[in-house]
Amino acid sequence: MVFDSNFFSQESETAIKNTLIEYLQKQHPETLERIAQSATPEVREIITHNVHGLLGILPSEEFNIQIVTDRQNLANLLASAMMTGYFLCQMEKRKDLEENIANTDSL
Repeated sequence: MVFDSNFFSQESETAIKNTLIEYLQKQHPETLERIAQSATPEVREIITHNVHGLLGILPSEEFNIQIVTDRQNLANLLASAMMTGYFLCQMEKRKDLEENIANTDSL
């Protein structure tokens, strides 16, 4: 999973101030890539499955698939994927913590 830091350098079609984009633009590309790479394979699989479910799954080798949307719907999809990723990472940390606590009780 690679993060494209140039994604946010494009001019917005609207002049709406977005503090999250401004924050992300100030980050070093290495930092953003490290964060993107920190997701476990399990989290990546769940997010991939979620996005496929939202877009629909057709085998690309048998169909010429094109997905057309506007900027707002794409932004909503990105936000949904980001929130799903955040939630899954937090749940994964909680699971690991509970397993570690359970292992210390048996000692």
